[in-house]
Amino acid sequence: MRPLFLALTALSSAVAEDTYFPPPDAKGGWRTRQDPALDQAKLDEAFAYTQQTSQHGGLLIVRDGYLVYEKYFGRGHREALPELASCGKAFTSLAVGVMLGEHGSRFPDGLDQRVMNPKYLPGEYFPLDDPRKDQISLGQLLSMSAGIRGTNPVYVKGQRYTWEQPTSDNGPYSTTDGFAMKQTLWCAPGECYSYSTASSHIPAIIVRKITGMEMEDYMREKLTKPMGFGLWGYAMYRPNLKGGIDANGRMLHTPGGGSIAVRSTDMLRFGYLMLNEGRWGRKQVVPAEFARMCGRMARYNPHYSHSFNFNVNEDRHVTGVPKDAFWKAGAGGYCIYAVPSLNLVVYKMGGNESQYDPKLTRLPVKYTYDGSRDGWKAPAGGVGDATGRTLQLVVSALHQ
Repeated sequence: MRPLFLALTALSSAVAEDTYFPPPDAKGGWRTRQDPALDQAKLDEAFAYTQQTSQHGGLLIVRDGYLVYEKYFGRGHREALPELASCGKAFTSLAVGVMLGEHGSRFPDGLDQRVMNPKYLPGEYFPLDDPRKDQISLGQLLSMSAGIRGTNPVYVKGQRYTWEQPTSDNGPYSTTDGFAMKQTLWCAPGECYSYSTASSHIPAIIVRKITGMEMEDYMREKLTKPMGFGLWGYAMYRPNLKGGIDANGRMLHTPGGGSIAVRSTDMLRFGYLMLNEGRWGRKQVVPAEFARMCGRMARYNPHYSHSFNFNVNEDRHVTGVPKDAFWKAGAGGYCIYAVPSLNLVVYKMGGNESQYDPKLTRLPVKYTYDGSRDGWKAPAGGVGDATGRTLQLVVSALHQ
């Protein structure tokens, strides 16, 4: 079998040559129309539902290359740059895919490459604090089956378990080098799945080591520039962190586990890139096979429906939605979805007040908030699985 990096660079995308790709927003952006195949009243119902799920946000839909729906509430706005929490993990995965395409010779075993060694990570973390970590592969890190201690529940071959001593995995501290590299193992590599932000941050360290660039800079050059992104960044300013920051309170390194800040119509570009198997225009931005692997069950994770930092629906656990749908959600009610069989991209914008604080990113605020969601509180009893339900409502609006 030839090494995976050769397969990644050799295989081309099956995307049709005449597929439409939008110019940057500054040059016109997405083409728009009212899609006759979509029931507008049902889309408005979906939007009304999203308003119950987060303090601020919006709902945007692209179908067949047209922006067919775009509505916001609260601080939600096309020019808003909130912190998108774990949605950033999906960007980290694509940065890894690009790196494999460019530096495949450094990974002779491709995604099977064992990476917990000084070839791929800073020497200061060696020798390893657990010899089992030496068996961790890049594919396991991306699919969170490396055994690194994360949050409950834990899954073992589809069975759900609650184990003792979950890690604190819900804040920016878990996206610092020291925290990620020092996390203990919950199981041997490959033997369980647990949602672990540390497992997603380690690949960002690898990208930095291999490319010689901070992951954010690498992404700007290789990913977001070809796609025509507007202003974007990371929520890097965390003065309350006890480590991993400089004298100005700025994180030392790109947080691979989350905290990206991207405009709503550019999040649609990200979803559209995935819909088109990593291609943008005539450029194969992400190796096609790697992009396809993001949207289906990964052999590195036989435990749970989580591929390379995307959730997949191959097991149809979200009913009423095609099995080829996949998505990445982030705390605060965000989620980007791609449904290839419907040529559909959906962005559920969310966020609480703190996630829209420009002090996190120090990026300019180019719109005015009307105060309409001040004091908002979630409905008593909650709204259930907002990630799955939002996609169900959008798909149900499609006349099939």
